[in-house]
Amino acid sequence: MNDDQQNALNQIKQFRLVSIEKTDPPEDVSGGEWYRYSIEHDSSPIDGMRSGTLRSVTQHLEEYVENLNARASLGYSAYAARKPKK
Repeated sequence: MNDDQQNALNQIKQFRLVSIEKTDPPEDVSGGEWYRYSIEHDSSPIDGMRSGTLRSVTQHLEEYVENLNARASLGYSAYAARKPKK
């Protein structure tokens, strides 16, 4: 990432991983390790569940947050499909 991209990223409200906690599997799923997570951005939290080890879930979510922030810094909505190329 170059300096201009980093400066743009610093000027927008960042997505931030707030919590990861172990939880029971969803009702229709048996077994496995499951984690509930929360990602914060302004007044629009993203809450979800993911299976895996704590390490693999944490790594996935850190990459996910990084991608959301990169996408937002380019002017794309993190909540919608990418803008089509013209």
